Formats: sequence, structure tokens, C-alpha cells
Amino acid sequence: MDTLKNILSPLGMNTGAIQDTLKLVVIGGTVETARRASVSAWNGFVDSFFLTAHFSQEDYPYDWLMHWLAKQPAWGRSREFEITTRSVGRNGLTQTTTGDLEEEDDDEEVDGGLVHGRRKRKVAFMPSLDTTHTIYYRGHWLRITRTKRYPDYGHGSSLKISVVARNNDILKKLVLEAKREYEKDAEHRVHIFMADTTYGCWRWNGARQKRPMSSIVLQPGVKDMLLADCKDFLCSEEWYAERGIPFRRGYLLHGVPGSGKTSLIHSLAGELGLDIYVVSLSSKGMSDNTLTTLMGHVPSRCILLLEDLDAAFTRSVSRDATSTGAPTSTATTSTTSTAAETVTDGSTLSLSGLLNSLDGVAAAEGRLLFATTNHIERLDPALSRPGRMDVWVNFTHATKWQAEGIFKCFFPFKPASAAAADPPKDTSQKNLPLPKRKAHAHAIPLLTEDEISELAKRFAEAIPEDELSVASLQGYLLKNKTRPRECVEEVDEWIIQERETREKLKKEKAEREAKEKKEAEEKAKKEKEEKEAKEKEEKEAKEKLERKEARAKAKKQLLKDAASKEVAKSDDSTTTAESTPTETSPAVASTATVAESSSSSASNSESESNTGIDADTEESVTSEDEAEKKEEGKKEKWVAVKGQTAAAASPVIPAVGEGADL
Repeated sequence: MDTLKNILSPLGMNTGAIQDTLKLVVIGGTVETARRASVSAWNGFVDSFFLTAHFSQEDYPYDWLMHWLAKQPAWGRSREFEITTRSVGRNGLTQTTTGDLEEEDDDEEVDGGLVHGRRKRKVAFMPSLDTTHTIYYRGHWLRITRTKRYPDYGHGSSLKISVVARNNDILKKLVLEAKREYEKDAEHRVHIFMADTTYGCWRWNGARQKRPMSSIVLQPGVKDMLLADCKDFLCSEEWYAERGIPFRRGYLLHGVPGSGKTSLIHSLAGELGLDIYVVSLSSKGMSDNTLTTLMGHVPSRCILLLEDLDAAFTRSVSRDATSTGAPTSTATTSTTSTAAETVTDGSTLSLSGLLNSLDGVAAAEGRLLFATTNHIERLDPALSRPGRMDVWVNFTHATKWQAEGIFKCFFPFKPASAAAADPPKDTSQKNLPLPKRKAHAHAIPLLTEDEISELAKRFAEAIPEDELSVASLQGYLLKNKTRPRECVEEVDEWIIQERETREKLKKEKAEREAKEKKEAEEKAKKEKEEKEAKEKEEKEAKEKLERKEARAKAKKQLLKDAASKEVAKSDDSTTTAESTPTETSPAVASTATVAESSSSSASNSESESNTGIDADTEESVTSEDEAEKKEEGKKEKWVAVKGQTAAAASPVIPAVGEGADL
């Protein structure tokens, strides 16, 4: 510093200011160097000791972590949060935290948290987006940040968790613990995924309560056979691989509507612990490529559902070009069939595309394929053959045995004294949640087992064999769920009403179909008449055009002939004029002029006479071609033709006049 002071001493009064500036430069440089060094050291520390895991909302671990975080007290005590009533997440589980507001029970609350028939809204406190939250877990501090992956579209969240550790064991333990808790809470739910044809991916559509297998009443042995076959398939992957057989299994459930096909699939999914992936083949935008892409993204352990296969196609449900997937009619016209072929519904899926997606090279393996149809006769044999549909199950109308079983499922009973100590266990109920409802004001009377059995037998005896659907029986029992005795006493009257209703609907359907058929015939007849009238008009217009062209051609030929005659006459006049002597006397000249004038007049009269002949000829042609036209039109045409002929002959006269003047 003394050296700098000695150097700057000659500068006089500015020495103090320069010294201050140099001090500031030195201090600033030192601070910046320290800052950069600390940042570099911190980044090195973070790179060496911090571990960061990223979770996307499109995958299951995101749901596991969000469900686990919702149970952490620190997550509910966040310093920055948002208040919302939409606490149900993508996984279908209610994500409640320790900071949520809970109202005290009051007299108006009834079953399941319902108030006046509507569920109570719970106020939830959720940590805000783009905010870092700290949670202590197993001796480590977790830094958690939830952000939006696509802010412009308002969806697609992501989760980032950072922790100071030398290895990732702590994050592995965290993910596995979150997975176990999630599966434990979601054990009683079945997840449904729907096909998104716009983006060619699967979209989560909700979680449904599992349905116990005991609630499905089928023919004896059918339910057990299906469940055993599914379990055997899921455990036979190595067996299929050793024999080179594709690891796929297909089930075709066919029969009358309302017989329990979809309910059985739902129950099987809950019993096997599988998710359901639903494909709507007739949805807009569905094509062969889209279906192949969707099938390629199906998980290895799931149920793939093709519901109402016969109604999914509007065309190509079979390899017959005339098949449309609708009931065939005896009277069809070529007009209606052509119109049906031109109708498009936005789906370009073909039968070959469906077959290739089911068991082609890119088809997924390890999935259980279930297809339902009400009309198996409309399906192509290639679609329902073994290898694609290995097991067929026919669903019919309710039998007496099914009616008895459904009745017992609807009404509870008091167990006998002998069985009260050791009640039978229903394995299908093990994954169901415990009931949390309060006693209903109109409770179902609890009858003895013997009385319920007696009522069930009487109910089954009253039900006609193979006439009513299972859905209709279930609807009747739902209306009388608190009246088991009255339900049996009134079943005969209900059956009569059902038959009358079916007859009425059948009659209305027949009348509607007859009316539609009549309207279709009238429409076809009208279209045929309009088509014939249009063809007749086109034919007349064509004939009129041909006649017009013929008249124009004849007129052109007449004018050409007249012009040829005039040229010939003018050539004759020129030859006569050249043979006359050049020098003549005045008398002779005047005589020649008079002669020329007379000859010219004769020529004009002859030309007029020829023109008249040509006009007469053209008039005859016109009258022959247009006999249907009025006489006035003929006269106008005559005047026009004559005027044109006179105009063509007029140049001869001025030549004579010039000769006279000379």
C-alpha cells in the first residue's frame, strides 16, 4: 500500500479517491471469489451426497408416494398449502392428511357420511405446487417438491424427492414402504382403464369396489371352473414357454342381455387382484394401427375386456362384405345396402386388424382376454376359434336354481345355534372393506336361516324356467330389499306385469319396425321416381341439343352453298367486263351502261330468287326438326335467315353504281 501511495502521490488531491476505489475492487473480488468457491463446494457436496428421485404421474410409483405422503403429519403441517375439497386422487383412494378439517357428527348424518342424501364435503389441506417441503424419514431429511410437467395444459404432475445419503437404499425403502401401504389400502378396489384413441394410450377411469364372488349366481360349477382356469393360466407361464405356445388366454361370454357377463368379469378381477383394460372397438378414431398400439401397451397381468363384440362393429364383423353387425333383414334393396356401405362412424377398424392385434406378433402376452356378445352367430369363426377364444360360456335366462341363490344373497339371516360358534368363512369376502355404515332407519328384518331357505324355495318355484333375465330378478329384489316375505307373496303379480310389459314392448317394436320398413319403402320408391324423372329430363335435354346441333349444321351448309353461288356469279361478271373494248363512243358507253344495269338488275333478281329458294329449303328443314314449336318462332327464324342472305348479296349493287358513275 505504501508503494502505491508513493506512486500516486504526484497526483495530488485525487489520491484518496483512487485508494478507496482500489479498496472496493479488492473487497468485491474477494467476496465474489468466496461466493464462487462456496457454490462450487456446495454443488460438489450435493453431487457427492444428495440423491434425487423423480416420479411421473403417468406411472404407479407416483400414486404410491402421494398416498404415503398424505399420511405423513409433516405433509399436513406444510407452511405453504392450498385448500381444496377434491381430495380423491387418481388412484380412487381418499387422500386425507392430518391437517384436514373434520366436522363433528350431528343428528342429520346418516349412512356413510351422507347428509340429506348427499355426501359431506371434506376440506383438505394439500401442499402447494413448486414448493419444497421437508420430511424426516428414518434418520434422513427428505426434500420433496411437486411440480406440473405441462403447465400450459394443466395436468401431468411430477414429484421430486432428494435426500443426503451415500447410497440409494433409503429411497428404495421409501418406495417399497409406500407400495405396501398403497396396496393394503387399495386391496378392495379394482382399477379401470379406458383406451384413448386420440393419443393411442390408456387412461385411468376410476377404481371400483370389488364384488364378492358369492354375489354371482351362475349354473353349478361354471363360476368355479372359470376361477380355477384363470388361476391356472396365471401360474403357467413357464409351461407355455417350454412348449412354444403364446402365453395368452381368451374367454368368450355369450348369451342373452342382462345375464351377468360383465358382473362376472368384475368379480373375477377383484378375486384375482387384476386391473381391467376396456377397449371400445366402435369409438371414434379407432383404426388398425391404433388398436395394435394399445394392445402392445397392455400390462402382462391384467384383464382385457372387449365388451359387446357383436355391436362394436358397424361393418366387417365377419368376412362377409354384406354383414353390418346388425340383425339381417329378409327384404333389402340395393339402394339401402349401398347407403349402408357409405355410412361412416369415425372407426376404420377392420376384422383383420382386430385379429392381428389379438394374437399377432406385437400382441401382448400374459393377459386374460374377455369378450362379451349377445349374438354369437354374428361373429366370424376366425374371431371365435380356439387360440383366440379358448373357453366359451353360455349365459341363459334365470333358472329356478339361480333364482333361489339370488334370493339368499339379497336377504341376510341369523345363523343356527350350532353354526354360530364357528360360522362358515366366505373366501370371496376377504378383500372387502369392513362396513362403516350406521344402522338404517328401515332395517331389513333378520330372519332365521330356515325361514330364508323356505322363502327362497317358494320364490324359485314361482319363477318360470328360462324366461326372465337375471337383471330383471335383481331389479325386483332391489325394490323389495326390506320386504322378504312380501317379496315372495307378490312375485306372481310381478311376473304377470313383466309378461304384459314384454308383450307391449314387443308389439311396439313390431309396429315401429313395420313403420320404419314402410317409410323406407316409400322413400326408396320416391327416390326411384325422382331418379327416373331426372333421367328422362337428361334424355330430353340431350335430344334437344342434338336437334339444335343438326339445325346449326344445316344452316351452315346453306350459307356455304349460297356463298359459293355468289362467288361463281361474280366471276362470270368479271369475265364479261374484261372482254368489253376499252375505248368506246359516248353512245356506246351509255348503251353498255344501260345494259350492264339491266344485267345487274337481272342478276340481283336472280340472286333474290336463289336466296328465296335457300330460305325455303332451310325453312323446310327447320319445320321438320321442330314440329313442336310455335308458328311465331318459325316466322322470326324466317326473317332472320332472309336478312342474312340479303346482306350477303348486297355488295354486288355498289359495283354497278360505280360503273354507272364512271
